[in-house]
Amino acid sequence: MHTLEQVELTNICLISDDTGHVLVERRDGRKWPGISLPGGHVELGESIVDSVVREVYEETGLRVSQLQLCGIVDWINEDGSRYIVYMYRAGAFSGQLRASDEGDVWWVLRDELPRLKLSPGMLDMLKVYDEPELSELWYRVEGDKWNVEIK
Repeated sequence: MHTLEQVELTNICLISDDTGHVLVERRDGRKWPGISLPGGHVELGESIVDSVVREVYEETGLRVSQLQLCGIVDWINEDGSRYIVYMYRAGAFSGQLRASDEGDVWWVLRDELPRLKLSPGMLDMLKVYDEPELSELWYRVEGDKWNVEIK
């Protein structure tokens, strides 16, 4: 039997420059505080790719293109709804970098990311970005603990 599921769709985008720097964003005072990558929600009637382009532009001032889907992050919320994050990598970008209401944005060397105060789960996401044989972070709640399966 097929059952419809309530789903919240979001995205996150890894943007790198030619010198080994990655664009990061500080997310303060939210459910997911810390240093993260730009991204956000998919709006009703919007394609996933279009949502990545829009969110990155709104948060950074950059126009991304040549987007490649690298994996997903997903979990089931307490109310039974599913939350999905589509993980993209931008092959190209243009524009002038600027901060937004979402937080400050800046370039950091990719190798320095693990030493930053990253948002929860970011290190696991970086594994999916770095290892092409991986494509999913599946979070399961067991009691008070979130367990992750990297597939």
